[in-house]
Amino acid sequence: MKHYIDANNQLWAFELDGSQDEFITEEMRPITDAEADAIRSALAHAQSAAHQASLSYAQKRAAEYPPMADYLDGVVKGDQAQIDGYVSACLAVKAKYPKPTA
Repeated sequence: MKHYIDANNQLWAFELDGSQDEFITEEMRPITDAEADAIRSALAHAQSAAHQASLSYAQKRAAEYPPMADYLDGVVKGDQAQIDGYVSACLAVKAKYPKPTA
């Protein structure tokens, strides 16, 4: 692929064989594969950060809580240290993502 960027900083990719050259405008400038990769990486990071910011506290908590199977395993085995570890991990997640006050 050959890569171009336009005046709006939009990334474009076209086939090397020239079959799409008619779509390349004068406002586009060619960039290297490394530059295109850096732009894609920055965009992916920004989208990930925006997605993370859009999650509610409950969604963030749910994604980070330890598996409930860890707790149940501790209960079945009578392993109080494992149960305590599970509870501690849950409390750490709750502290990291506190419930919003009304």
